Amino acid sequence: MSRRPPPAGTGTIVIISDRVEHCPQALQCHADEQLAGADLDASVVVEGGYLERLPLALIAAGRFATAEIWHHATGTSHCTAVRHSSRLVRRTFPLDQPQAPFDNAAMARRLRDHGPPDLLVVYGLGVSEEVLAAAEGAVIVYNSIDAPSLRVPFEVSRHFDVVLAGAQWQADEIRARHPETPAPILPVGPEFAATDQLRPLHGEKDYDLVYVAAAQRYKRHDILFDAVERLAGRVRALCVFGYGELAEPYRQEIAARALPIDCVMPPVVPFDEVNRLMNRAKIGIVAGIDDGAPAIITEYMLAGLPVLANSDLRCGLQYLLPGTGEIAAAGDWPGTIEAMLVRIETYRPREIALAKWSWPVTAARFLSLYDDARHSKTGRHNNPACEKVSPC
Repeated sequence: MSRRPPPAGTGTIVIISDRVEHCPQALQCHADEQLAGADLDASVVVEGGYLERLPLALIAAGRFATAEIWHHATGTSHCTAVRHSSRLVRRTFPLDQPQAPFDNAAMARRLRDHGPPDLLVVYGLGVSEEVLAAAEGAVIVYNSIDAPSLRVPFEVSRHFDVVLAGAQWQADEIRARHPETPAPILPVGPEFAATDQLRPLHGEKDYDLVYVAAAQRYKRHDILFDAVERLAGRVRALCVFGYGELAEPYRQEIAARALPIDCVMPPVVPFDEVNRLMNRAKIGIVAGIDDGAPAIITEYMLAGLPVLANSDLRCGLQYLLPGTGEIAAAGDWPGTIEAMLVRIETYRPREIALAKWSWPVTAARFLSLYDDARHSKTGRHNNPACEKVSPC
């Protein structure tokens, strides 16, 4: 899967997720000395979700050597660490007060004790100014993941060297707050696509539609349900929930409305199984509105499925091109679905996704941004007149 020869990079990456773990006692814990000294793998596999693919892509591109993914945890006073490969470690840090942006003293202490990484990527609800101050010297990149362009206050966002946007309106909002901060449209979800993790299987397609999305209201499953009902038995659909508190209520609604929709219930299934399930369908569905650019957009495409997206989706419509799928208002979905099924063989979703959004393409774009930010930081560091709040 997306293997590359040994990269020459020596840099380090830390990814700070906004995930807050509960019951972390179940995690395997290792001391740092047990994690140290591993021989680096001879090849790098770019795979996993958006937390893993970005750092692995940058390592495979040859500019960095190792990465760590950091999460928060409640109900414990201990840090945990698990090595996933010679190049990737996952750490969990105790969190006393789970209010965002998270003021994680253990994270700040580790940064002070061990020094900052070369690249720090902060997601979602973010961390406090104190944590970012402890990472001074790192190039700090932020991506909100969801529809709000900046989910942190000014005191935090002023520390970001680059903010990744999911749409032009987000980039405009970011620049309105921080005119000097680069805000490229490069959302981590659909970008850094793993070339072989999801792929066509060329088996039987016994569903017309598939929606791989959490069973939560903002994913707007009701739009899919209404479209299937209006098509009056002419299509079959599959919902892969993975997680979400509405999985059972949605299944009950489907049964009550006698809709030809099957469900794969929580918990989350492995990527290979997701790939198999997607390959049973002809079209991938994105029904949400108030959603960040969903990773599933290009994941459908890599599996060979054209995508139907809600025209009101706030981030990610730039991935819907003439060869990758269609954009339609919710009320127009039935007719659009039927038209797509008629011309299903004319789409080229995987070919286009590989050319435009696969990890080698996106990693090159990201590294150009990283180099510019590193150069800018070096210039500010060497010029005492420059301040972070108002970059020179």
